[in-house]
Amino acid sequence: MESGITNLKALRKICYGLYVVSSVRNEKLNGQIANTVFQITSTPATIAVSINKQNLTHEFIKESKVFTVSVLAKEASMKFIGHFGFKSGRKIDKFSEVNYKLGVTNAPIVLEYSIAYLEAEVVSTVDVGTHTIFIGTIVDADILNEGEPMTYAYYHTVKKGKSPKTAPTYIAEKNQKEENKMKKYRCTVCGYVYDPEVGDPDSGVNPGTSFEQLPDNWVCPVCGVEKTEFEEE
Repeated sequence: MESGITNLKALRKICYGLYVVSSVRNEKLNGQIANTVFQITSTPATIAVSINKQNLTHEFIKESKVFTVSVLAKEASMKFIGHFGFKSGRKIDKFSEVNYKLGVTNAPIVLEYSIAYLEAEVVSTVDVGTHTIFIGTIVDADILNEGEPMTYAYYHTVKKGKSPKTAPTYIAEKNQKEENKMKKYRCTVCGYVYDPEVGDPDSGVNPGTSFEQLPDNWVCPVCGVEKTEFEEE
């Protein structure tokens, strides 16, 4: 039982990556950030992705039976990750201003910040309660750019990123105040934490900048909401 588990953060020691998993339905495109993508077999080459049933991408994959996986580079900006990870395709067209191409299945392949891609046709599914594991045979794959993939550990420790509640690796955080340090502030929309010691390099905010010193036009680098949507952690 979960109540008897001492520290669920041990799960973060399992190696994950950061990917954009995309699909198509009736010529409409959608994609989302995912961290649970893994190879199943080599012959034939098959991979699996775990997608929350509440997500629009889940509906697309379930209906079209195809999906793509774009492997993100460690240089991917938090704004880009937030665009695919904390915004809903039910409200915006996620591909309207993103560089992409259509694969052999007509599903979109993200080209921005991507170092490789995989394209698959679903051959099996596993219902695991809140999520569905889609298992697919690879029909196309290629390397787009040289570079290192972003690991989930890098996303958490260096980028200070958080998991949305629909992610399979989501862990509820306990609020803790640290004495003798500049206060951290949490975005009430996506969970991003502004840490003054780290700043927001992607937005030109240097380390050592307190939350109060942030310019009035600064917005959450993940979901884009204003400072007024932040609360002290």
